[in-house]
Amino acid sequence: MFQVPKVSGILNPGILNPGGHSQNRIKGTVVLMRKNVLDFNSVADFTKGNVGGVIGTGLDVIGSTVDGLTAFLGRSVSLQLISATKSDESGKGKVGKDTFIEGIITSLPTLGAGESAFYVHFEWDQSMGIPGAFYVKNFMQVEFFLKSLTLEDVPNHGTIRFVCNSWIYNTNLYKKSLRIFFANHTYVPSETPKPLVHYREEELINLRGDGTGERKEHERIYDYDVYNDLGNPDLNENFVRPILGGSSTHPYPRRGRTGRYPTRKDSNCEKPGEVYVPRDENFGHLKSSDFLAYGIKSLSQFVLPAFESVFSLNLTPNEFDSFQDVRDLCEGGIKLPTQVISSIAPLPVIKELFRTDGEQVLKFPTPHVIQVNKSAWMTDEEFAREMIAGVNPNVIRGLKEFPPKSNLDPATYGDQNSKITAEALDLEGSTVDEALANNRLFVLDYHDIFMPFIRGINQTYAKAYATRTILFLKENGTLKPVAIELSLPHPAGDQSGAVSQVILPAKEGVESTIWLLAKAYVVVNDSCYHQLMSHWLNTHAVMEPFIIATHRHLSALHPIYKLLTPHYRDTMNINALARQSLINADGIIEKSFLPSKYSVEMSSAVYKNWVFTDQALPAELIKRGVAVKDSSAPHGLRLLIEDYPYAVDGLEIWAVIKSWVQEYVSLYYAKDDDVKSDPELQHWWKEAVEKGHADLKDKPWWPKLQTLEELVEICTIIIWTGSALHAAVNFGQYPYGGFILNRPTSSRRLLPEKGTPEYEEMVNSHQKAYLRTITSKFQTMIDLSVIEILSRHASDEVYLGQRENPHWTSDSKALQAFQKFGNKLKDIEEKLASKNKDEKLRNRFGPVELPYTLLHPTSEEGLTFRGIPNSISI
Repeated sequence: MFQVPKVSGILNPGILNPGGHSQNRIKGTVVLMRKNVLDFNSVADFTKGNVGGVIGTGLDVIGSTVDGLTAFLGRSVSLQLISATKSDESGKGKVGKDTFIEGIITSLPTLGAGESAFYVHFEWDQSMGIPGAFYVKNFMQVEFFLKSLTLEDVPNHGTIRFVCNSWIYNTNLYKKSLRIFFANHTYVPSETPKPLVHYREEELINLRGDGTGERKEHERIYDYDVYNDLGNPDLNENFVRPILGGSSTHPYPRRGRTGRYPTRKDSNCEKPGEVYVPRDENFGHLKSSDFLAYGIKSLSQFVLPAFESVFSLNLTPNEFDSFQDVRDLCEGGIKLPTQVISSIAPLPVIKELFRTDGEQVLKFPTPHVIQVNKSAWMTDEEFAREMIAGVNPNVIRGLKEFPPKSNLDPATYGDQNSKITAEALDLEGSTVDEALANNRLFVLDYHDIFMPFIRGINQTYAKAYATRTILFLKENGTLKPVAIELSLPHPAGDQSGAVSQVILPAKEGVESTIWLLAKAYVVVNDSCYHQLMSHWLNTHAVMEPFIIATHRHLSALHPIYKLLTPHYRDTMNINALARQSLINADGIIEKSFLPSKYSVEMSSAVYKNWVFTDQALPAELIKRGVAVKDSSAPHGLRLLIEDYPYAVDGLEIWAVIKSWVQEYVSLYYAKDDDVKSDPELQHWWKEAVEKGHADLKDKPWWPKLQTLEELVEICTIIIWTGSALHAAVNFGQYPYGGFILNRPTSSRRLLPEKGTPEYEEMVNSHQKAYLRTITSKFQTMIDLSVIEILSRHASDEVYLGQRENPHWTSDSKALQAFQKFGNKLKDIEEKLASKNKDEKLRNRFGPVELPYTLLHPTSEEGLTFRGIPNSISI
């Protein structure tokens, strides 16, 4: 039985008319969210007790609101419908009269947490045609978040939905044109209803801006700039960092332009500080995931200085003395002075991330890697397994020649080729030539990446090697490390080549400790490469230019806009926070990871060899020599490591993403000429390449976007990068790295030489030798605090195969295709779960008995070691 919703405020008699509208009137429902007083940008508020909520299921609205619901009534917010079928004298769609929000709907089943609904009634007759857009004006001083407008019983049309998801500021701030939203219909430019063409083009012009001036909070302008805000030369020379992007020396993807004032000492650098992102990229703390993102900022500004004071004042032991001391971080907790605990305890990030006893103890969650077996991380099998099922599973490559050769310029660096000999390797009866021919030799090679920076790194607190690890594929499908090469620059200078030592596996005596330390040096290289390249550069940084170009050139009506934007959500915001707190000079990464001040400079060096088309998983696996084309194999690839969890699961996800993209794209583009003749699409891709990735724009490998096949591949790569690839390298950070012994992030001394006190310590205690070599206790506290946040899922996460709003498009065929995509992902999740039960697939769980679930599509909230969110939101 139909029930009239409860309404308060102004009630229009037309509401109760049969059919839901009176003559010449259309009834609508507006859903919005009020501005929250609490702004996580003002982290200091946390310490003043102004916290009224915690992360729970859904969203708990924090703090109080500036305006009550009644503030929206009267003449506070107006809307004007715009016709999609009837034009005025200038050819633009007719604009209806200003209509103000009316009654508050106090019961609406579809409302989410924190959302409010209002009635609105538009004067609109058939001579105005069918609405296809609307203007909105906010006459209040405070902004609000507009979720949607739904028009009911539109004559000859039925329901029309507008999905908005945008902040609306006071109308006087929008000087060039009013805020406009389009119905959820989908049109390539050539099929746009003529009355809407002007509005479509005008909105894109507004989003592009004019490239001048400092950006303001309320703006939605998308533009490009180089990374010139990571350092602060005004402080002192220790805070000077190179500008990334705009040069062949330090190429880099572009980030969002802010237009901030330059520093005094270097006019090419921007002053650090609050970072502008287009307003709708910053959802303003309406989501619980915002809590996690801004938790990083609170850590940087409040928690880490508190930790630093504890260690500088010797209020707690500065070193771990045993492996049990490290386990105690999660088993018993770490004791801190009461005054320190009391100063940081009010921070929501502390309440959520640490477990306290109310007085002096902070306790970290137990990392997955030691939940079943506390010492299996030390085994050679687990060391190797994490190269294909860990948090950085896409670096290992097939070895095609022996010994490995360097690609560094010998004119600059001398002989950097490997010094490992065939005679040194235990290949279980095989010769090196046989192992190569049978594709059983693999290498984790960080030599060329680290060697140009090792001399500088070793002049800081850190002491490190450039490493190569040779691995042999055993008959049971597991990998065995057979040699580790540790290399340093020659004391006589770079042109004299490398000084290398080869460490072989050992199980007893001091040799076993040396082998354990050699593995640690490898993992330190791997941890740093993972955080700076696999995680930051190859997902976060390379995605931002595509996000900017999409908003500048693809209308909200465009099918590719609707396809891609769910995979962009929050990425510019988290990247901006990273520039403030993570990758900045003396930021969290520099404090806790090996390269220190060379961190982002190293990622720039890696970007020189980045290739967009190689980000497609099949191409990436072939390039690394861990797969070959085989039409008879699943997905047309035969994996050379058959039990390769990341590759096996990843190919399943890749294939279903590509299938979805193909089906969706085919709804709007029938032939190659349709792609070529779409001006928005062509401008989008041209600018993403030539401006967004300007330093690599002349590379021949860029797709030209002249065919349907290229469009499908481009979109699949972008979706894969923002969803599954990021999930694979992100959500295992704490499960594997939360136990610092397993994934140290820094090394503080080189292998001890015979006759030194350090060597005697190594002989007497492998644990102390290991602990004095790897990440310090203070660095460990920083690292664990950060990666715990980064590894968490928010309660309102939207996962691959899901959309936040089921009405994201009015196209029924697109909705059906998306439903099919979601169903396939559910089937894949079941398939992957069953693989983890196969005891023959030893790499799927390993000695630590941790099943590989990072590419299972869905997850619960928290530290789950699984789940593929749609986008990079943390």
